[in-house]
Amino acid sequence: MRVTELYEKKKPVISMEFFPPRTEKAEASFGGVVDTLAESNPDYMAVTFGAGGSTRDGSYQTVKQIMIDKNLPTVAYIAGFGLGPDEIIEVLDKYKALGVETIFVIRGDRPRDADFKGHPESLPYASDMIEFIKKRYDFTLGCAGYPEGHIEAPSLEKDIEYLKLKVDKGAEYVVTQYFYDNAYYFDYVGKCRAAGVDVPIVPGVMPVYTIKLTRMLSDVCGSTITDALREKIEAVDPDDKGAVLNLGIDFAVDQCKGLLETGVPGLHFYTMDRAKSTTEIIRRLRPDGLL
Repeated sequence: MRVTELYEKKKPVISMEFFPPRTEKAEASFGGVVDTLAESNPDYMAVTFGAGGSTRDGSYQTVKQIMIDKNLPTVAYIAGFGLGPDEIIEVLDKYKALGVETIFVIRGDRPRDADFKGHPESLPYASDMIEFIKKRYDFTLGCAGYPEGHIEAPSLEKDIEYLKLKVDKGAEYVVTQYFYDNAYYFDYVGKCRAAGVDVPIVPGVMPVYTIKLTRMLSDVCGSTITDALREKIEAVDPDDKGAVLNLGIDFAVDQCKGLLETGVPGLHFYTMDRAKSTTEIIRRLRPDGLL
């Protein structure tokens, strides 16, 4: 399954992202989560890849479970930070043998392990990874975009230069970091187009799952908790899990409607390996004819 063919044939494309289960309890429930989300008829699933190759085997097994066991179209991530060329080739050869046709390429973050030592020939940037892969494989390649700028980038404009380089090296579609104000996305797309980035730029959607998680991810990812969202968060009891979840669903539904009404190429849901929010958001959007 080549993602670019989906974006050429239909609009909007609905995709959902997972990370490999990290505990036995999560692993036991993971299949049920995928089954529940599959009932919403997404166009494809995506599986992340841990920093420094920390989930290399787990990512492969998760891709295999979704793609082969569940028979769902699947994109595999690869994060190159710390991996040597031979390790990258080993990972990609396994995905190729499995039948994966689309790879989503990111640099990845440095592992939190203070003793981590990357391979001396590790490729430093996603653009280097894309170039390396494009010379050796026939995968369709995707890459990440950051509507508010990557947290390490000196400016949004410089970050868009890096995105243009990734596209010039072979990336054929972009999925953005999540945001809580659609103006960030629309402004970003306009600047990317002006810079010559002409591939699909797909907005990423991250519902509020818990207030603690939302604040933590905002710090890590650099995605602003807007005043509008902060007011809603402050109006609910953070210990009332149902109320927080409903807040997140309501906010995401309104956000998705605003995106879909402008004709975005798709919606990419960061599920955090949870089913309820994404399922309910899609259920609410369908009667309006937006999906």
